[in-house]
Amino acid sequence: MKERLVDSAYALGWAALKHLPEPVAAGLFERIADSAWRKRGKRVLQLEKNLGRVFPEADEARLRELSREGMRSYLRYWKESFRLQTWSRDELAAAVDIKGIEELSAAIESGRGVVAALPHMANWDLAGAWVAAVKGHPFTTVAERLKPESLFDRFVAYRESLGMEVLPLTGSQVSVTGTLARRLRAGRLVCLVGDRDLSEAGLQVDFFGEPTRMPAGPAALALRTGAALMPATLWYDGPVMRGIIHPEVLPPEEGDQREKAAAMTQAMADIWADGIREHPQDWHMLQKLWLSDLPVRDSAANVQG
Repeated sequence: MKERLVDSAYALGWAALKHLPEPVAAGLFERIADSAWRKRGKRVLQLEKNLGRVFPEADEARLRELSREGMRSYLRYWKESFRLQTWSRDELAAAVDIKGIEELSAAIESGRGVVAALPHMANWDLAGAWVAAVKGHPFTTVAERLKPESLFDRFVAYRESLGMEVLPLTGSQVSVTGTLARRLRAGRLVCLVGDRDLSEAGLQVDFFGEPTRMPAGPAALALRTGAALMPATLWYDGPVMRGIIHPEVLPPEEGDQREKAAAMTQAMADIWADGIREHPQDWHMLQKLWLSDLPVRDSAANVQG
């Protein structure tokens, strides 16, 4: 019963919010963000703790200011996501400006696949819709399963309507890694969010001076298929979302596959860290990330592995 109610609430909200005037929708979601921020729930507190790693010199007042901006950015993501299906191609083109798209396009047009890897910054769904609809590069991505299942199916259908092929991270008889590799060998684009490990089997990296894990997938896929690995960062600038697709991360000449993947993942983490320092309010990391915040058994397993 609870899962049906959650799905029904999302469906109702989706239907209603798509047709609200933009100033009304923006004001509504800003009020929701401010309300959540004032309540200081565990996700807001975790966001502030994460931002404290980005700016260890920041005092409490500065972190509170950043977390308020961060919640407004996070709720903007949801507001846009609920409304994206109603946007025209011209509206998408006007809403997004991402540098480096020419290099990504050139790699794809040469017949070489591309792995675009992003952190949880600004609106990756909006970036994906822009890449697919405006730049003509449909792509494949992976999504974490949600509960209830009907809600997950709704999100998949929504993303597919924007030009994405969505593979469930778990619970499918289809090999996710094998499918992604086939798409890359066919010269296609694969887009993956890569700053938080959901498998507990990721690669350890140094991130803002502390160890954490990040998924091995983006670098491992690039090594396996010869695809270009191109990290990206996104941020909001007034009504426009801006971004950079950074130059290809090349594999080191020395080391086995895991060592090369680890070095490439660390290189991406460094690029993302620079982007987050420049636009911390648009980093939507409301979950525990660093090993020191995770249960002891997870940290110990990672060190031993």
